[in-house]
Amino acid sequence: MDTQQAQNFGALMAGMGGIFLIFVFACLAFVIFLFWRIFSKAGMPGAMAFLLLIPGVGGLIVLCILAFGQWKVVPLSSVVAAPPNYPPNYPPAG
Repeated sequence: MDTQQAQNFGALMAGMGGIFLIFVFACLAFVIFLFWRIFSKAGMPGAMAFLLLIPGVGGLIVLCILAFGQWKVVPLSSVVAAPPNYPPNYPPAG
């Protein structure tokens, strides 16, 4: 392999590495956004999603907080009234 081919190969690898890094950062930003929404809906501060950035144990910490933490949400039974008698009896009595 001559010098020109080595330079071309190095440039190719650098370009592919840059595109790969952009893809990884986009995926990481999307995952942080998703966990921000989950924390917000659980009644916790959404910024706790940044714990995912801790290398190695961040995901485990987040999962433990979500699994064992108290979710400050209103129970469904107090928000939704009892469903109506649906479907009505057929044929209608009368």
